Amino acid sequence: MTDRTPAERLELLRSSIDNIDAALIHMLAERFRCTQEVGRLKAEFEMPAADPARESRQIGRLRALAEDAHLDPEFAEKWFNFVVAEVIQHHTQIADEHKAS
Repeated sequence: MTDRTPAERLELLRSSIDNIDAALIHMLAERFRCTQEVGRLKAEFEMPAADPARESRQIGRLRALAEDAHLDPEFAEKWFNFVVAEVIQHHTQIADEHKAS
């Protein structure tokens, strides 16, 4: 049992959620820093912005990780597709800028 009131417990849980959200934002920022480097490399060597084979492998890997973590694999795949769409947009923009310079 706990000595805390429901309001105190709620506040503790929300504080943990806030910390997790902050960590996720920082992790996403780091991920995008890495994908920006990938985009510059692809632009320099005229490689396509998208890599469907890699994306397919990643979806399989992330779905398995989600299952192991008791997270809905469909949600993990939707999240990944959302992030990849943004990455491809960045890669296309970097390639266009590279061609213009």
